[in-house]
Amino acid sequence: MAKFELKLPKMGESVAEATITSWLKEVGDTVEADEPVLEIATDKVDSEVPSEVDGKILEILFDTDDVVEVGQTIAIIETESEIEQEEDEFEIDTKEDEDLEQHAAKAESAVETAKETVGSEDYSDSDRFYSPLVKNIAKEENISFEELEGIEGTGKDGRVTKDDILAYVENRSNKTENNSAEKVSSSSSNQLEPAFKNQENVVASGEDEIIEMSRMGKMISKHMIDSVQTSAHVQSFIEADVTNIWNWRNKHKDSFQKKEGEKLTFTPIFMEAVAKAIRDFPLINISVDGDKVIKKKDINLGMAAALPDGNLIVPVIRNADRLNLVGMAKAVNDLAGRARQNKLKPDDIQGGTYTVTNVGTFGSIMGTPIINQPQVGILALGAIRKMPAVIETPEGDFIGIRYKMILSHSYDHRVVNGALGGQFVQRVAQYLEGFDKNREL
Repeated sequence: MAKFELKLPKMGESVAEATITSWLKEVGDTVEADEPVLEIATDKVDSEVPSEVDGKILEILFDTDDVVEVGQTIAIIETESEIEQEEDEFEIDTKEDEDLEQHAAKAESAVETAKETVGSEDYSDSDRFYSPLVKNIAKEENISFEELEGIEGTGKDGRVTKDDILAYVENRSNKTENNSAEKVSSSSSNQLEPAFKNQENVVASGEDEIIEMSRMGKMISKHMIDSVQTSAHVQSFIEADVTNIWNWRNKHKDSFQKKEGEKLTFTPIFMEAVAKAIRDFPLINISVDGDKVIKKKDINLGMAAALPDGNLIVPVIRNADRLNLVGMAKAVNDLAGRARQNKLKPDDIQGGTYTVTNVGTFGSIMGTPIINQPQVGILALGAIRKMPAVIETPEGDFIGIRYKMILSHSYDHRVVNGALGGQFVQRVAQYLEGFDKNREL
């Protein structure tokens, strides 16, 4: 028999810790290699941690809602064979030849580092446990020791979770805004009312069902509200004739799957056109930082994809302009598949510079999507429909049946004017309509 240490794996350069949301296995349960053992959540994405070996759960070292650093041992698995567990730069050295003095020195160093991270406010005198993440948020939001002690915790044994402290910060901000608004209002009866009011309390009757928002749902809600309050949203719409694409895809989809082992959907074709249009109009591929504009070097396309719970997430196709159609199809299928299986990693949703969402999947012919911050534009693809259309030929015009769709471009009017926003979506339509129906795979 051997003992294997299951550690919190590295989840990307920007992620140093994660919160345990639930254990899928208990002490004494058997587990197979690659079988999920627990679920974790970061600021970016929720995911599962699988076992690396076959065996039995011998010990669980952290509880639900605990914050764990990358590389920390989270569970002990008993295996039937000896396993050489590789050490990496994130893992804790457990070799037996380390003496107690070395362990003590490491522990002391960790304590000092934690104190520096928390800042000048001292939370160490409390009888309550506060995770490093909660302490960091308290420091950044200038929450005093007395305030932190007064926050009601919903975690195990009354612990203050990340959601608890963020809710406290939000409520505190709302109170401050309300107080400021009241002062402004009282100074003059002729003052205009605040543009935004807090939502009135909603009363639920005994027959109503109350559904708690999921953690992901709360994150998406906040992200959308922040975007609307940050960017001046403007939309441009254009209709595109995609008959050539429709016919070409139907002709080649079976041979494509047989040759490449991948399904050929419309999405990679649309993504290819968007990447080309961004190359033509690079000032769509920007972000705003105060009064400065950051022009992005890489074209990283975000692709809205559905999660198992019905929410949407935006994984990123990196350097999309450098991919051929086969590479684009593989990237699209991989990200969409892992999104459906809830297996995206934090790095998969980082670094996007422009986003595309397919509202046509749900039958919508058009949409006005909200910009995915810190980007300045997002394109909604409407449903493809058979439409009667005027077809111009050298012999004259006639009515025919064509496949058409509406492209809806939302953009940030602070930095993207109507001409640029309209020209960009027009260029996307031109690439789609000019698709070569004789194109070879």
